[in-house]
Amino acid sequence: MVRLATFHLRLYPQDSAGIGQRREGRLFRIWLLLSAAWIMAWTIYLVLFAVRTGFRGANDLVAIPVLLFGPPMALLVLVRMTQWALRGFNVEDRDRAG
Repeated sequence: MVRLATFHLRLYPQDSAGIGQRREGRLFRIWLLLSAAWIMAWTIYLVLFAVRTGFRGANDLVAIPVLLFGPPMALLVLVRMTQWALRGFNVEDRDRAG
């Protein structure tokens, strides 16, 4: 009998993940949910807008990806930079390094 290998994709494996990595994994999942909600809500709005009034030209088509993906990406960058900045104030990390 041939046995097929199965692979499980985990962002942060439970065995080797520290508390900080698990927290970052939770924040990443929350960001994914919020981003999906943002994109779905604006997509529904834009479809209804297109049915009602139509698009006026290429400018509308360029603005759509920026509207859909710009704010979620900006939020991700803001959260990651905030985490990076706050890690610099962590007393435990400085004690271990010094």
